[in-house]
Amino acid sequence: MSTAVVARQGVLADALVPSTALTNTALVIGGAGLTAVMAQLAVPLWPVPITGQTLAVLLVGSTLGPVRGMLAMALYWVAGVAGMPVFSEASSGLAAAVGPTGGYLVGFVAAAGLTGWLAKRNWDKKFLGATVSFLAGTVTTFVFGMAWLSISLGADLQQTLEWGLYPFIIGGIVKSLIAAAAMPAAWKLAARLPKDSSRA
Repeated sequence: MSTAVVARQGVLADALVPSTALTNTALVIGGAGLTAVMAQLAVPLWPVPITGQTLAVLLVGSTLGPVRGMLAMALYWVAGVAGMPVFSEASSGLAAAVGPTGGYLVGFVAAAGLTGWLAKRNWDKKFLGATVSFLAGTVTTFVFGMAWLSISLGADLQQTLEWGLYPFIIGGIVKSLIAAAAMPAAWKLAARLPKDSSRA
């Protein structure tokens, strides 16, 4: 597949597979599944653990685009509420979904939408643009998460920053940089794949 063809496809998923109801459903389920797996890579902290979730959110949003990315995160939330052990530390249930860390889960939906929207505008094809995109997605998650955390625990601004931001700044930056390196590399790999004339 030529670089020109890849560029026309929009997000990475569309450059790799045809957009059909079946593939879109599979991609959404796969995005939710990846997030569930990455959520189990956790460093326990109170009240918010450091996990691989946010890295998955960034990659899913950028790869699938805004609609499928947001649907994947919504499915992830619903699966957790339904009792599947998909949240960090294999937790699940409504209490986990709407508890002190629930805002981060809501933020995942918004972050996937934002990074997907930027990916459709080619921000994820170069390292600098991808870095800005993924940092913006990370900040979006924090905004939702800290607001929810503050309300849920009745925390003041200083407490909210200490519990919901400061311990995660370095991790958030590192995960954004990992994603920013991965996506342009994935696009370069996609450009080298054999061209499928039926999708050109």
